[in-house]
Amino acid sequence: MYRKLSIASILFVAMLTTSCSKDKDDNNSPTTHKVVFKAETSGGGTVDRAAYGVDADAHSATNLSGTSWSSPELTAPAGAYNANIVMNGIGTSNASTLKVGIYVDGQLKKEASSNPGTVLTVTLNYKF
Repeated sequence: MYRKLSIASILFVAMLTTSCSKDKDDNNSPTTHKVVFKAETSGGGTVDRAAYGVDADAHSATNLSGTSWSSPELTAPAGAYNANIVMNGIGTSNASTLKVGIYVDGQLKKEASSNPGTVLTVTLNYKF
């Protein structure tokens, strides 16, 4: 029994030491990203409030007005997992809509629109 356990332990240690190698590819190293959230209404709607952030770095904006909104630029740290936003707006007719986009490093990565109406809500997330 002791012999079988010894052989299994030796094989396990050999497997761990030979299968793990240092990754020398610097192109796959995590980098930071610049993230901006943008919203725009149409059909007479206005933006109202937003909850947004990167991973656990949460922010909110309340008492907004106008037909468009843009968040301050956030820096997503290396290894960040996702960017999230929940945006609310108020429509003046059943044709009002709200469109929200997530921009990473200046490029639109994901976009979604609300259903037309007077209560406008969009929940959107992007995984890095």
